[in-house]
Amino acid sequence: MKIHIRNGRVIDPASGTDAVQDVFIAAGKVVAIGQAPADFIANKIVDATGLVVAPGLVDLSARLREPGFEYKATLESELQAAMRGGVTSLVCPPDTDPVLDESGLVEMLKQRARMQNKAHVYPLGALTVGLKGESLTEMAELTEAGCIGFSQAEETIANTNTLQRALDYAATFGFTVWLRPQDAYIGKGGVAHSGPLASRLGLSGVPVMAETIALHTLFELMRATNAKVHLCRISSAAGLDLVRKAKKEGLALTCDVGAHHVHLTDADIGFFDSNARLTPPLRSQRDRDAISAALKDGTIDAICSDHTPVDDDEKLLPFAEASPGATGLELLLSLALKWAEDSRGEVSLTLALSKISQHAARVAGVPAGQIAVGHAADICIFDPATRWKVEAKTLASQGKHTPFLGYELPGVVKATIVSGHVAFDTLH
Repeated sequence: MKIHIRNGRVIDPASGTDAVQDVFIAAGKVVAIGQAPADFIANKIVDATGLVVAPGLVDLSARLREPGFEYKATLESELQAAMRGGVTSLVCPPDTDPVLDESGLVEMLKQRARMQNKAHVYPLGALTVGLKGESLTEMAELTEAGCIGFSQAEETIANTNTLQRALDYAATFGFTVWLRPQDAYIGKGGVAHSGPLASRLGLSGVPVMAETIALHTLFELMRATNAKVHLCRISSAAGLDLVRKAKKEGLALTCDVGAHHVHLTDADIGFFDSNARLTPPLRSQRDRDAISAALKDGTIDAICSDHTPVDDDEKLLPFAEASPGATGLELLLSLALKWAEDSRGEVSLTLALSKISQHAARVAGVPAGQIAVGHAADICIFDPATRWKVEAKTLASQGKHTPFLGYELPGVVKATIVSGHVAFDTLH
């Protein structure tokens, strides 16, 4: 399939390109930018006049709910949501049922995802068997099966000996360990940020020190083992101060934030809105402002959607009983654009896109996140000027719950191309 994308504003953060140019695709790769190659005859011409042609988005945390939780979502529904959101590569955590702790399960997931012919799916393997925090998994076998790193998802490792062994083993083979900093005991069972609002609402709290204590411990273990660690969904100003210092020190560290935490605070819980029940919890305005500053200065490498589809039976409950999580694949682009829009000129469109493409791809170590000759043609074409209203009925994901229901957000995806295949298209 030869595709000619005509007259679009090509924004490629990796090369710094921001210009109206044509893009030419053949055999699944970008073959030229600007001038057509000799003898190029397109099977399909995409008119991108007035639209942005960007790298396909890379999402560092998207739960697809297979295997085991098909009643919440399926590969088919969630990969369709990814296409609607312009997400062409996504990383999925290992907290499925059964847990992704055996190579056969990983191979099956990769195979089922390939059959959908939509986004590239990159699984994280479980760091410990059954995510129980006790015995280590066969990391080398899981890597051969297609895992790009190892994670405990939302489970903690209480035994620091076990965590040290895991980091040691991963460092020996050059594997990256993906961890969400959370103390095993402090804040356990909490549902909201510890503060005046949680006290007033009578909700059990998760203090900031649940994050900072875990970070102190982790950084000491990193110094001892030289392990590469990616921090998932950092949530606090105090945590970010520690990350900034650790990066300056030279620890092999990257970091992401959930898109919800870039915009919302614990005040958005309102009157016990269970759509705002997230893990980690939404924190204070000071924390949110620190997240925005850390995205600007590079302390936070990437924004992820933290896509966690939850069904009505688990969400339409009292706040403290509701399952945490929100749908996010279809909102990732718009929430990154809103961050740029709300910054009043401090954040460029290129910087906002880099956090969900180039930098996210670098964190994951996957060949994605740029529009360059010879590279895979993973492309998101969107209209930056049009706004859309977030409504449950318009979401392709099986998870219809998000704290952004009713919001009008910028940026509408018009077409998504994966490896030169037009997987989503509303332009014809």
